[in-house]
Amino acid sequence: MPPAFPFLHRVRRALAVLVALLAVSALAAPTAPLVPAGVARIDITPEVPIRLTGYQARATEASRIGAPLHARALALGGDADGPVVLITAELIGIGEETARIVAEALERRFGLPRARLAVCATHTHNGPALADVLPNMFARDLPPEETARIAAYTARLRERLVEVAAAALADRRPARLAWAEGRVGFATQRRQVVDGKWKGFGIVPGGPVDHALPVLRVSAPDGGIRALFVNYACHCTTLGGADNFVHSDWAGDAATRLEAAHPGAPALVAIGCGADANPGLPRGPEGVPVHGAAVVAEVSRLLGGAWRPLGPVTVAAYRVVSLPLDPLPDRTALEARRGPGSRAPAQYAAGRFLADLAAGRPLPDAVPLPVQSWAFGRELAMVFLGGEVVAEYALRLRRELDGPRLWVNAYANAVPCYVPSRRMYPEGGYEVDGSMDYYGWPARLHPDTEERLIAAVRGIVPREFAVARP
Repeated sequence: MPPAFPFLHRVRRALAVLVALLAVSALAAPTAPLVPAGVARIDITPEVPIRLTGYQARATEASRIGAPLHARALALGGDADGPVVLITAELIGIGEETARIVAEALERRFGLPRARLAVCATHTHNGPALADVLPNMFARDLPPEETARIAAYTARLRERLVEVAAAALADRRPARLAWAEGRVGFATQRRQVVDGKWKGFGIVPGGPVDHALPVLRVSAPDGGIRALFVNYACHCTTLGGADNFVHSDWAGDAATRLEAAHPGAPALVAIGCGADANPGLPRGPEGVPVHGAAVVAEVSRLLGGAWRPLGPVTVAAYRVVSLPLDPLPDRTALEARRGPGSRAPAQYAAGRFLADLAAGRPLPDAVPLPVQSWAFGRELAMVFLGGEVVAEYALRLRRELDGPRLWVNAYANAVPCYVPSRRMYPEGGYEVDGSMDYYGWPARLHPDTEERLIAAVRGIVPREFAVARP
């Protein structure tokens, strides 16, 4: 370039640098491969009247629908390599029997192995009572007509979950997958501890809580959004026991808002390890849209930023961990629990266990808890934990595994009980002890539960995710 044109020379050099940077950027952020993906949504709103579950204090059946309930399904992968199916349902939990019946039906119809089906509940406390979740919720025997309505709904629910999974499998067509992670702040630690002992529920600033909001985006080849899968670790207890109507709480509100913003794209919401986290203020009906909108605002922010591309699920694993109960009570201890000084849930549960012993049926000595993982190549390990798992499990797993490539769901595949951390045992309280009466177990989980469950996750997550990065 002649000296008379130094400006043009600088422009040419700048363009060359820009082209090089764009080439490097293209290599660093490859386009996600096409993966067959199908989605579906189905109504699972119960007919009223029906008992709602989640709060013992409700004295009557619900008689109105505040918001409909839905199940949504996402099927990923082709028949050659085998698809995976994720179902999210706006329910208090998934019963072990319900999960088994749905899994067996999908295996018969589609050859879907158990490890490639995940069923997650949003844990709404304004959903219908179920025949196989929280058997002692009401601390008394319900009238036969109420029990019959619960059984009928549970049977129909199982059919609907199979239907929504089948619809998602039939809907599969080429798509691109990507994920990103944001943060939402309304989940608050709820365990109030005074002098080392649990005293009740409240808002505990600085307590363990997981504010991560991972999001999976399913897009058409032209870029249009076909589905979103969102996870947040917080109870669906914005509504309280006095709100005796069917409703999907903040998780359903967030899903409805996302679907309105992206017509035709189902929004699946699952709950992370939020068993000891409640929504912060505001609470009650006015709080539901506030918390739902907070989730949607963060998803919308993420959609305008960078995403990590994903391929199909390459490894799927599933196992059931046996978590021992300890110590098991004898008849004398159960008689004491049934006495006048005990709370109604403990009295009722003790009476049922004494009846079992009188009939020659031994007390259960362990809780079966499902643990599952899906690996999207080397890019992401997604973990599904059964039960109501407290925040410290997800926080620990992110520290000990490769946290930036880890996504942890709870309330998955079965919800048989709470799963407290070892730190909570000296404190006692609801998550450690009292909740077991509602779930129908005679004792707390053994204090080594945390080590057993963490070891089980390590055992099924592929090796490349099992070493924390420095």
